[in-house]
Amino acid sequence: MTSFPKDFLWGGATAAYQFEGAWNEDGRGPAVRDFRTVGTPKKRRQVTYIDKDGHPGMMPAIRGLNLPDGARYAILDNCYYPNHIAVDFYHRYKEDIALLAELGFKVFRMSISWSRLFPKGDEELPNSKGIEFYREVFKELRKYKIEPLVTLWHFDTPVYLEEKYGGWNNRKTIQFFDHYAETCFKEFKGLVRYWITFNEINNAVGMLDMYGSDATDKAYQEAYNQLHYQFLASAHAVKKGHEIDKENVIGCMICGIPHYPLTCDPNDIIATRYRWEKGIFYSGDVQCKGEYPSFSKRLWNEHQVTVDITDQDLIDLKEGVVDMYTFSYYMSNIVTTHEIKDMVAGNIANGERNPYLDYSEWGWANDPKGLRYFLEVIYDRYHLPVMITENGLGAVDKMENDGTIHDDYRIQYMKNHILEMKKAIDHGVNLIGYTMWGCIDLISGGTGQMSKRYGVIYVDRDDEGNGTLNRFKKDSFYWYKKVIETNGENL
Repeated sequence: MTSFPKDFLWGGATAAYQFEGAWNEDGRGPAVRDFRTVGTPKKRRQVTYIDKDGHPGMMPAIRGLNLPDGARYAILDNCYYPNHIAVDFYHRYKEDIALLAELGFKVFRMSISWSRLFPKGDEELPNSKGIEFYREVFKELRKYKIEPLVTLWHFDTPVYLEEKYGGWNNRKTIQFFDHYAETCFKEFKGLVRYWITFNEINNAVGMLDMYGSDATDKAYQEAYNQLHYQFLASAHAVKKGHEIDKENVIGCMICGIPHYPLTCDPNDIIATRYRWEKGIFYSGDVQCKGEYPSFSKRLWNEHQVTVDITDQDLIDLKEGVVDMYTFSYYMSNIVTTHEIKDMVAGNIANGERNPYLDYSEWGWANDPKGLRYFLEVIYDRYHLPVMITENGLGAVDKMENDGTIHDDYRIQYMKNHILEMKKAIDHGVNLIGYTMWGCIDLISGGTGQMSKRYGVIYVDRDDEGNGTLNRFKKDSFYWYKKVIETNGENL
């Protein structure tokens, strides 16, 4: 079997709102994710607000649901907001980066918090303390010869842009993002070479499908239009990033969920094809090919959608195609037109249970072969370098009395997925990197829990916010260190 390329980028991934903390320190403004409470696998996180009459309220954190008219985001006294402190990377970045260096990381994926650089989002000048923080982080990574892989938008639009302009419902938000992205490219030139524009950009539409009939045509209208504005912002960023530094390598980022038909009924086969098109190819085609695919009109017509597309937009999309395709991979889903008998009802997972697969406590299918399948489909479609920028197992880890954490289940999960990566390379896929999700335990994006752990480094914190925040190495830490040392040969 083919070995991994000698310059393969092994590493791990995080997101500012789940990892950084310091949500209101050193001039950072509030972002939309700061107003989410903790949830569970069966209870959704809530968004808190004050309504137009001054009364506190909360609603499920679901895409397509907007705050009541006249309401504004608010922090309520009786709620716990896990993202506020997260795991405090802001104050512990030197300690954490030293641990990543000990692991042998070649690359570390992180995101910049837009509101740490521009507290409101529409300022002309950035917050100098925010610039200084990220510059020091990048310099620290460079000290250990770790490449930063930086995401510009990881779900954390500044709240001011949401409340004043309507966020991504407003075309004007594109110009604010343009300014933010240009600032990042200029300020961190020479420190950062690998960039991602928008995290899991396809979720704008993909998540609505998960709510079935609860998602209205109005919600789809907003989602498709928001997505178009984000496509434009991404294209502008790619073009500007190349102008500022020709060494920049800039990618898209897709939530990668392969879909399988439940039966060989032609209706199931066609429904599965359409799910791929809507959930995966639609966003990938625009960012990798610079144009909307032929099936776009069918998708728009499904929900009577009219997208605000100008002639100049089409030119901009063509001029801003990405250099690489990056994606997250955790699970696969089943598609059927038949009545569902055994429903998977986990965190952001839906559909018929696959009888050939095991499932996590959070309802996610453990499907290593699905990763190879996705890699081969995507590379065949786009012929761009591919990087897996999220993959991992969320599980409850137990710390023993001696401080050890035995997570053989995580080692087995990663081993099985890395073996499938190897097969994909052997089959011709140009796979250039792998950053496991949550290399240091962080706050779950879906549930807000700390107990849903992904890392090879344990953080002492619980679902209520108790704990020292001290770091401990799990068994998987030592295993992954050997994997990196041997470039994927010692599994």
